[in-house]
Amino acid sequence: MRLSLFMTSLRTSDIIALGFMTFALFIGAGNIIFPPIVAQQAGEHVWLAAAGFLITAVGLPVITIMALSRMEGSIAMISSPLGRFFSLLLTIVCYLSVGPLFATPRTATVSYEIGFSSYFGTSSGSLFVYSLIYFSIVTLVSLYPNKLLDTVGHVLAPLKIIALAILGIAAVLIPSNYIPPAINNYVENPVSEGFVNGYLTMDTLGALVFGIVIIQAIYSRGVRDPKLVTKYAIIASIISGIGLTLVYLSLFKLGLGSHEVAPNASNGAVILHAYVQHAFGNLGSLFLSGLIFLACMVTAIGLTCACAEYFAQLTNLPYKLFVFVLVAFSLLISNLGLTKLITVSVPVLTAIYPPAIVVIMLSFFWKFWNVPSRVVGPVTAIALLFGVIEGLKVAGFTQILPNFVQHLPLNEQNLAWLIPSLVVLVISIVIDKVRKPNV
Repeated sequence: MRLSLFMTSLRTSDIIALGFMTFALFIGAGNIIFPPIVAQQAGEHVWLAAAGFLITAVGLPVITIMALSRMEGSIAMISSPLGRFFSLLLTIVCYLSVGPLFATPRTATVSYEIGFSSYFGTSSGSLFVYSLIYFSIVTLVSLYPNKLLDTVGHVLAPLKIIALAILGIAAVLIPSNYIPPAINNYVENPVSEGFVNGYLTMDTLGALVFGIVIIQAIYSRGVRDPKLVTKYAIIASIISGIGLTLVYLSLFKLGLGSHEVAPNASNGAVILHAYVQHAFGNLGSLFLSGLIFLACMVTAIGLTCACAEYFAQLTNLPYKLFVFVLVAFSLLISNLGLTKLITVSVPVLTAIYPPAIVVIMLSFFWKFWNVPSRVVGPVTAIALLFGVIEGLKVAGFTQILPNFVQHLPLNEQNLAWLIPSLVVLVISIVIDKVRKPNV
């Protein structure tokens, strides 16, 4: 039954559907491939690593939706204290990161490695042919965004949830016979290493992009009361957070038991492919591979549509032109291969996340300051500076960094940005309280 356009509240069924939609928006390639590799490398420290991972992969996206729900879902509004230029820059970086630079290409490489690499091989030529076909479909569907709602919302999203449920149940039921010791940074710093690896899901950046979609979905039911909009968005974010947590915990359990079927795997897609083959055999593997393909395809289409719409509005150029441009970039970058793509994306995301976290968290406290830009601007700048330093360090350019960087608090945990940001926050708040509002 169609709801009245003048409806002032949502039915329980609509609230649940909104939560499922939010969950479906977040579940993409990164959500599926990173928990297994984290679990395999963390070994006996897996649940400590999982705790850190859940903070950035679940907690921050949920908080981001809550923050955006108070500001009409707009990245521009939540970053407005940075000034027009830097607010625009943050918005563009977010759209590019979850679009053609990292997230969209990753959907192609993940779906290929999980579903098709065993049939067509791992050569660059095979990946190119596959990605060409994959992005041709993405282009065809993305050119007509008005026809997406029924197909995606009523068919593909439920299939995605069913596939993940089957995978999760299997992971929980199949016992882990051998749990090895932790390796790499998971030996000494499992929580912080999990925290930083949670960046790679890109869900916090994704939440900044998808926030407007969630708010518009609430508006479409006639709800305009800001308090109710915020309430429903928060409920939806909590529902999606619970769903994400269950998915991640099951995938951590899967990765923990993967040493016998995929020892020393290079990435999570290798683990998933081997595990599904082991658990379900050829028919089950084919079924789940197909569904993961659909899940990645839906994510790629959604991201392409969102990015094309944003850049079309920003530049007044045709929407369809941006669909072709964005897909072309995604096609080229996807052919780096999954392992190389992850290697390139880690330093960039390590640099981007600290300022994004600062902007999101400080948005809850604007009302306590005379001029929010006096506080948000300096703290974001210092978070970006140390984020770039962290990114250079992760990329292996430690030799060009000054020696004092290696002795910063929390440097070993890849969180050296945190304490300087807190110090600048305190100083900025004091300055804001001392100075008059109009100065």
